[in-house]
Amino acid sequence: MTSASTRAAGSVGVVETKYADLPGPVRLDSGRELATIRVAYETYGALSPERDNVILVCHALSGDAHAAGRSAKPGESTRDGFGAEDRDGTAAKGLGWWDGMIGPGKAFDTDRFFVVSTNLLGGCAGTTGPSSIDPGTGKPYGSDFPVVTVADMVRVERALLELLGIERLAAVAGGSLGGMQALQWAVLFPDLVDAIVVIASTHALHPQGLSWNAIARDAIMRDPDWQGGHYYGTGRRPDAGMGLARMVGHVTYLSAASMGDKFARRLQDGDDIRYTITDAEFQVESYLRHQASTFVRRFDANTYLYISRALTYFDLAREHGGGSLTEALQGIKARTLLIAFSSDWLYPPAASQEIHDALREHGKPAELHVFDAPYGHDCFLLEEARQTPVIRAFLQMTDTEDKAP
Repeated sequence: MTSASTRAAGSVGVVETKYADLPGPVRLDSGRELATIRVAYETYGALSPERDNVILVCHALSGDAHAAGRSAKPGESTRDGFGAEDRDGTAAKGLGWWDGMIGPGKAFDTDRFFVVSTNLLGGCAGTTGPSSIDPGTGKPYGSDFPVVTVADMVRVERALLELLGIERLAAVAGGSLGGMQALQWAVLFPDLVDAIVVIASTHALHPQGLSWNAIARDAIMRDPDWQGGHYYGTGRRPDAGMGLARMVGHVTYLSAASMGDKFARRLQDGDDIRYTITDAEFQVESYLRHQASTFVRRFDANTYLYISRALTYFDLAREHGGGSLTEALQGIKARTLLIAFSSDWLYPPAASQEIHDALREHGKPAELHVFDAPYGHDCFLLEEARQTPVIRAFLQMTDTEDKAP
């Protein structure tokens, strides 16, 4: 028989998203309370009798609960990343956003682990968010939805796991915002997490990241069709502002080198310029317009606003260390794997180095891998083959230590 460690990696197959209503209210960092919360989630693999093989994977801004396999109800794929269409072609339809990382023999090996993925609080893919119905009014929340934080998202994830009868996690993993959630898990619930995998993430966005997020949010809110956040049912949506926000965000995920390699200054049509201000003259312009039109079909503008704001509020040093990252991380008990990419200027390797140094200052087990890769922040979605052996080795070590006599 071929062992799970040597046979070819496979798919988890066709997966159906499930939904759970939390049994009680959740108190938010803002001081407000959500009395009713529905969470969309998916699971892959088998839960061990001891319930000790659970990995929670957390998605980035534009993701959802469908992280692996093929959706039973395929729609617009959330499988993003620079060149994703070139990589996946038509196969991307219905494919989970981290399908290359989750499954038999993959980084998060479902022959060993029971993997859980949720749509985060404030989302628009099944979990309660601004487009959900406010039970107090019978209408969508819109901008009356409470502002949420990464810590709020984590508390909702924990409540879901408790509902599923899961008390402890072998690991929490994610890239970008997903990495923030993994860090937040380790800080808030140190006794419940054995390991965290933090990819292309940070302990706090740098000012440049704050700025680009502010521009993207302003693009949405300045669109007259946003209507103060109450556009549901009006027949008008802030698609223009949302599309612009997506363009801005997408460029921040890329590197100058990767854009130069893919587009250079090639024209979209013909061999000469057409002297127009309205049409896409260059291939890169056409590409960004395509990204915008695809994104607005599947994502809610208010959700973009709320999740973007949660990204900017995240600051472990301020929230848990009185301004000191070292103090904020002193209570972490989880083994930590940090992965960063050389060309990622939005979540630069320096941020991962700061986390690593703060953990090591306390003598905590942490390892950092910085890959030399050209695709900017999108590397965490594209460089799956290079991340896989590092993650597998890290989780193998965690699994061995946990089962040691």
